Amino acid sequence: MTDSIGLVAPQTMHVSTPLEMVSGSVLPEYDLVYETYGTLNDDASNAVLICHALSGNHHVAGQYEGEKARGWWDGYIGPGKPIDTDQFFVVCSNNLGGCHGSTGPASINPETGKVYGPDFPIVTCKDWVHSQNTLREHLNIDRWAAVIGGSMGGMQVMQWAMDYPDKIRHAVVIASAPKLSAQNIAFNEVARRAIMTDPDFHNGRFIEMNTTPKRGLALARMLGHLTYLSDDMMGSKFGRELREGKLKYNFDVEFQVESYLRYQGEKFATKQNFDANTYLLMTKALDYFDPASEYDDNLTEALAGATAKFLVVSFTTDWRFSPERSHEIVKALLDNDADVCYAEVSSQHGHDAFLLPNDHYEGVFRTYMKRVLTDIQETSNTEEHA
Repeated sequence: MTDSIGLVAPQTMHVSTPLEMVSGSVLPEYDLVYETYGTLNDDASNAVLICHALSGNHHVAGQYEGEKARGWWDGYIGPGKPIDTDQFFVVCSNNLGGCHGSTGPASINPETGKVYGPDFPIVTCKDWVHSQNTLREHLNIDRWAAVIGGSMGGMQVMQWAMDYPDKIRHAVVIASAPKLSAQNIAFNEVARRAIMTDPDFHNGRFIEMNTTPKRGLALARMLGHLTYLSDDMMGSKFGRELREGKLKYNFDVEFQVESYLRYQGEKFATKQNFDANTYLLMTKALDYFDPASEYDDNLTEALAGATAKFLVVSFTTDWRFSPERSHEIVKALLDNDADVCYAEVSSQHGHDAFLLPNDHYEGVFRTYMKRVLTDIQETSNTEEHA
């Protein structure tokens, strides 16, 4: 893969029109922070929207001035990469309820003059897609060439295909599911309880109390990270390796895997400074996503109105969103005679595989994005000669 796209900077869209949310709450106004890469062509037909996962944000590629870290999907977005910024205009926003600039629990509530905290309304995939559609209009894009997302981002892709079928040509759903299993909901609940029972949580008003529920956040992240890795990956990476080469027969950290998980939790709670209320909101949005519930649990009917062409990708060792869950999506699309491609990629990395280098995955992705580009070119040629 070629190098990064270089220095980037976030932008902000302020929306003063109230957002009526699925929960019945109304957000009087809001900001969406987003980044763009590449150049929008003359007819605005080459725009691609990236939807982020639970702990992701708008910084999906490139670097900020003075920082070495690159965006969370930099390996797949940039010149010559599968999502080629020499060809596509790429957009990614931080979801509402987030903690990276878009309006969320740490933002000021204009009605009270204080931070929202636990008063920020519950958000859903529908709400995110609705706000992203406002961003589409703001950018003067009539139709996305593709909407792409992994994990929770894949759920947003499906929501786009259902809610705005005429605004999306291609839908790329990676390592996702049509709804969470009971086990996944249970994992989310344990993570939320870890946060909410932290003495520094203060019923969600920790910012007003000038504190952070770091212990709860770290535990939540440790649990989440544990589910993102496969058993094989953890075995090959850590095994039963000891930190100091011998057992100490106490409750200190002895195994390397314990040290790794504690490091990941501590980093998330301190260096990344993720907002605890945001973590609660994001996991609830995951729990609530179930489009088939509005159609007597019939996913085929839920996707009947989708007109986009689909690429669905799963990974063999992903037990959080297993290939069988992607099969459900593919079957529902095929039941509707949709244009759908499916790839099941071998990987030892578990759920995290969608973020990591993989020759097969990259090849599938690159080939499909060339198809998206061909569709753009053919459509433009047809319109020129119409």
